[in-house]
Amino acid sequence: MLTSHIFHRLKTEIKEILEKVLKYEEITSKEALKLLKVHGKEFFALQNVANQICFEKKEEIVTFVINRNINFTNVCFQGCKFCSFSLPTNHKDAFLLSLEEIRKRVIEAKDLNCTEVCIQGGINPELKFDFYLDILRIVKEVDRNMHTHAFSPQEIYFMSKLYKSSIENTLKELKKAGLDSIPGTAAEILVDDIRRIVCPNKVSTSQWIEIITQAHNLGIPTTSTIMYGHIETLNDRITHLEVLREIQKETKGFTEFVPLPFVKENPILSRLDKHPLIPSYGMADLKLFCVSRIFLNDYIDNIQCSWVKLGPKLAQVSLNFGVNDFSGTLMEENISRSAGAEFGQYLSPKEIVAIIKAAGKKPAQRDTLYNILKYY
Repeated sequence: MLTSHIFHRLKTEIKEILEKVLKYEEITSKEALKLLKVHGKEFFALQNVANQICFEKKEEIVTFVINRNINFTNVCFQGCKFCSFSLPTNHKDAFLLSLEEIRKRVIEAKDLNCTEVCIQGGINPELKFDFYLDILRIVKEVDRNMHTHAFSPQEIYFMSKLYKSSIENTLKELKKAGLDSIPGTAAEILVDDIRRIVCPNKVSTSQWIEIITQAHNLGIPTTSTIMYGHIETLNDRITHLEVLREIQKETKGFTEFVPLPFVKENPILSRLDKHPLIPSYGMADLKLFCVSRIFLNDYIDNIQCSWVKLGPKLAQVSLNFGVNDFSGTLMEENISRSAGAEFGQYLSPKEIVAIIKAAGKKPAQRDTLYNILKYY
């Protein structure tokens, strides 16, 4: 538990919120917003509390997964303003992997001892529903034990139109073909006023909630994410967390929460005169990790850092700010790189283990559903 000097001379309202957290009482959205705004002694007290409750849940264990990303197409007509990955069909750099090329990548993943393939792509108007089903079948043909973590809610919405059926029926067909879990991407910020600016052609907040909830109700777990650090306010971030917490209270289907900082170098969103970026730097990342741990702690067990977007050094620091998962090896991370992320596409298990140990934590390999496979 915290020593008395940690609370010494804190602002009364912050001290009361943090004491509430240590009693495992749920904090309100207003209280969470106050924590996102702390500085100085209050910031260090926030870190201490987030680290403490993470320790009580996970001890010093930090997990990672050996996985491979497969981005099967960069053709997309959505026109999201934060994305530099997607291209029109006729662009010289546009691509669509064949099913055999996808098979080859899955075989490579198996040979490298991956337990998961994460499969996502642009919303390509040339695709048919059967193509998505065939991708899932190929993974299981190569390795029936390979976990298929695939297709964002946006992709599933698009598939339901191709299939000319409900979200529920679409998900049932995907599950039958081999879908094991879904990445909770396409969430960006779950505030429609922001979505109308950054991703006007994407599913609405209510549609995203429906797809995720339907998946959970069908026994398909999902991750959850937030893309932050662009034009949203701190209040928007808390609203987003509140949406996730309410879903999890109902379904218990989220396996993890992943804060994803906006990569600003290349996207159109960085150059909108009417909607200038609100600067967000390292301490803001760490505050969000802490507040996410505190706000979601009783509901979403695992908070993950994105080393691709943060960089390995800041990701390592986050392991003492309420984070207990270091993401995965990835191998092929094209989306962040196209937006201007400067960090590599691959970290070996050996490197990840070294980073975790240097943070004073105990590394462990997990599977997608957070079953521990190996301690180091």
